[in-house]
Amino acid sequence: MTAPETRQVMTALAAGGREARFVGGCVRDALLGRPVKDVDIATPDDPAKVMALLRDAGIKVVPTGLDHGTVTAVAGHRPFEITTLREDRETDGRRAKVAFTDDWQADASRRDLTFNAMSCSADGRLFDPFGGRADLAAGRVRFVGDPKTRIEEDYLRLLRFFRFQAHYGRVPPEPSLLSVMAALAPRLKTLSGERLRAEFLKLLAAEDPLPVLAAMQEHGILAAFLPEAEGLAVLARLLAFRQSAPEDPILRLAALLPRDAKVAAAVAERLRLSGAESLVVGRLAEPPPDLHQARRVLEGQEGPSGGPDACLALRFALYHHGPKAVREDLLLDAARRDLPAGRLGKPLAQIAGWRQRTFPLNGSDVLALGVTAGPEVGELLRRTVDWWIAEDFAPKRAACLAELQRLYRDGA
Repeated sequence: MTAPETRQVMTALAAGGREARFVGGCVRDALLGRPVKDVDIATPDDPAKVMALLRDAGIKVVPTGLDHGTVTAVAGHRPFEITTLREDRETDGRRAKVAFTDDWQADASRRDLTFNAMSCSADGRLFDPFGGRADLAAGRVRFVGDPKTRIEEDYLRLLRFFRFQAHYGRVPPEPSLLSVMAALAPRLKTLSGERLRAEFLKLLAAEDPLPVLAAMQEHGILAAFLPEAEGLAVLARLLAFRQSAPEDPILRLAALLPRDAKVAAAVAERLRLSGAESLVVGRLAEPPPDLHQARRVLEGQEGPSGGPDACLALRFALYHHGPKAVREDLLLDAARRDLPAGRLGKPLAQIAGWRQRTFPLNGSDVLALGVTAGPEVGELLRRTVDWWIAEDFAPKRAACLAELQRLYRDGA
């Protein structure tokens, strides 16, 4: 918030305009001493005035959401979202009709939580109309005004409460508040999958989302939008491995679901997961055979399916699927089978040390043998690659060509 490009934007907004302030997460995290990611700014000036001020200062401006009073300034290759103060005129639980205002109190009053209603001037003055700073310091997540009224304005606030509870809460929610949210939870079904996805994945990205998820499960809130969730035991074991980083919310989502590709597909569709996220959830529900075989390394060297063959299976999986996919699958499988964390040490070390190799042959080498273009080309290449992996990637191009020729002769 003190970076040169931030000061440049704030100075531009103040030059001929009215006082702009920092709002939202940057204020919240700065007070806690956490890294500030996105810098959001609010101003009494309307979007047209904001864009003119920025352009006069030579700052690039993008009209990202004019209907909601939002423009994006780009300074020093960094985006700053700038929104005109607003007040709600109509709400229906899913979207609000807003009107621009120059009243900071009115704008703060429409925000969901007390510590999200704070604002801060460029010179560091904090404006805290609802006691958000004290709530933040106490680890207390509290709605602005009456919780039922605030949630009925936008049902997503119910899920947002739990997301912020997971990241900032240390004081458990009051039983009366949980009862209110349990009664309103069925309304979550009226929201778009995109909105549910964004909030729930952020919740799962908390360092320890289990206490919040337990409360949501106990009060029927998790089942309102994720009825497929089997329970928290698998996720609890996954987190206990200390290997599932907050950057793995999709892995954590998969830990809540049964081993069923159809269920995974239904959840991906409802939550509007991206194509890549949908593939991960599906793969973790039902992995392809070579990835499944790599799980044998979890049996240990002394086990009936451990030993060299298991290590070979791990190499096959790493080569064909990459370390991220193999790591995710092993972690989730170990959690599902309640295996001891010690079984993970050696395989995870192998995965961490993995270096991707490039097979020295391609289809033209097969065609050069006189093979007609078609399925046989791919099959010969696949069998040669399998041999190369079994040899621990050691053979060079000449040796691989010799093996390809041998396989071709034997097949002929």
